[in-house]
Amino acid sequence: MKKTSTRLADGRELIYYDLRDDTVREAVDRRPLDRTVTTSEIRRDPLLGDRVAVASHRQGRTYHPPADECPLCPTEGDRLSEVPDSWYDVVVFENRFPSLAGDSGRCEVVCFTSDHDASFADLTEDQARLVLEAWTDRTSELSHLPSVEQVFCFENRGAEIGVTLGHPHGQIYAYPFTTPRTALMLRSLAAHKEAAGGENLFDAVLEQERAGERVVLEGEHWVAFVPYAAHWPYEVHLYPKRRVPDLLALDEAARTEFPQVYLELLRRFDRIFGEGEPPTPYIAAWHQAPFGPLEEFDGVTRDDFALHLELFTIRRTSGKLKFLAGSESGMNVFINDVPPERAAERLREVASS
Repeated sequence: MKKTSTRLADGRELIYYDLRDDTVREAVDRRPLDRTVTTSEIRRDPLLGDRVAVASHRQGRTYHPPADECPLCPTEGDRLSEVPDSWYDVVVFENRFPSLAGDSGRCEVVCFTSDHDASFADLTEDQARLVLEAWTDRTSELSHLPSVEQVFCFENRGAEIGVTLGHPHGQIYAYPFTTPRTALMLRSLAAHKEAAGGENLFDAVLEQERAGERVVLEGEHWVAFVPYAAHWPYEVHLYPKRRVPDLLALDEAARTEFPQVYLELLRRFDRIFGEGEPPTPYIAAWHQAPFGPLEEFDGVTRDDFALHLELFTIRRTSGKLKFLAGSESGMNVFINDVPPERAAERLREVASS
């Protein structure tokens, strides 16, 4: 992998990740851009204790442009985009319309391929491995920023999810705090550790799931399963078998096998609802241990946390979506229409050829 860092016309950082070490990146952003101005602010809810990012500048972000005006495609002639070069393998750049900025964190865009009509599932294993290396490198770099406590790599796929750019891409949010979802896991981890004589909760869950009926696929170093209390109609958790706190701690064997397992999982997602159905909308979310202090979670260290990826779709059956209505949105109590055991069975049935 070769990494080349440069700057866009408005000062934002852009980084190329190339498969070939002899690739030269010298293209210059020719757009007449003013420096980016953001108004991101983090506010804390005194009743719930969580935080909300207020970012009014995002109202003007690019919204469903035609394919020939996609800002994530490479620059071609006089058609200038966010990527100055005429092609790329993987590229990462600071979001022009970030939810988090400055002391409130940082947001980056990760373009998986220069092919506008592809998806992550279409990548080769080498390309998927390169994305993994980009995620890992950005996690390392962002974790050293003084305002950052947690790094979140994720992909939103599909208009039903709210994606406004059709080009295959994901994002990275670097938060200045530990997110509520992670805090809940850490509290459960601390409580179990105390109650079970030091046993690790992630290890216990993984052992139980591997022995049960909800395993979707398993390799030498990774295992994917539908969790016992899945929130979404089709939801899969992907864990390395050796517990590590973050992407940086994965060993070479796990990195090598990851593309095989993950690409197979994504291709199965696209087959859940049968041939001829539109691509399955999904969210893929990496959960990593925070880099900030953990004193409030009694007895828990970063090494107690287990890196894992959650992949889920909001489509519950052909042509129907799972909406977060009264119970889910009002009380955060999910109601799942598909039994997790049936979801796992279906995902085993649709093994891609």
